[in-house]
Amino acid sequence: MAADGITVIGGIDPYTDLHQAAVIDTIGRHLATEAFATTPDGYQQLLDWLRSHGELLAVGLEGAGAYGAEIARFLTANGVTIAEVDRPDRKARRDNGKSGPVDAYAAATAVLSGRASGTPKARNGIVEAIRTLRVARSSAVKARTQSINQIRTLIVTAPAAVREKLRGLPTGELIDTLARSRPTGDPADPTCAARIALRRLARRYQLLCQEISEADADLGPLVTCCYLRVGARFGLARRSRPGRRDAR
Repeated sequence: MAADGITVIGGIDPYTDLHQAAVIDTIGRHLATEAFATTPDGYQQLLDWLRSHGELLAVGLEGAGAYGAEIARFLTANGVTIAEVDRPDRKARRDNGKSGPVDAYAAATAVLSGRASGTPKARNGIVEAIRTLRVARSSAVKARTQSINQIRTLIVTAPAAVREKLRGLPTGELIDTLARSRPTGDPADPTCAARIALRRLARRYQLLCQEISEADADLGPLVTCCYLRVGARFGLARRSRPGRRDAR
């Protein structure tokens, strides 16, 4: 049961397995502090606990884009106003240390003082789906670049019997040539070892290309749909495609 006639403000300092919560009243008095598990039941218990102290005005949340992403979604879905709290700077953390209860209380007081007034990103819907898929795609692109750089470095340092056959080949032809190769001999021999390593890197490059193509196939319709929604909202629906000028 909520306390009659009391309006309260919550603060949350999120962690991986536990969220530290604090609650204050509208004149800044600290009412309570408690930790809750980062599970659906834990989120509900946290919300019930906050509301048990009075009418919940708002909740200050640190790390709404990271550890606090799911509790932010949960509270928003339950009609709770959330204010995103900036993390203390590194000097402040070194001077004062990291304390969940203290940081949760600080998040609540930041809301009360008006220092925390930003609304965290919703992190749901099609935009969040695009962001999530792009994480995997970006890492695949990075790994593919690393693979071709390693291939070219190995070619530079490889014995002449390997280097001369591969020098100057364009990327596509180089990858196909290496991937189709069938190295034989003793891996203890530097020439054979170079051929084996180059073949493995080339096949890795091909697999990453396939992964990126699959990611593009997933992302393409989502990006198009998102563009059409934004275009309709801002009167851009008549434009033919993103990145292209209207025909004159």
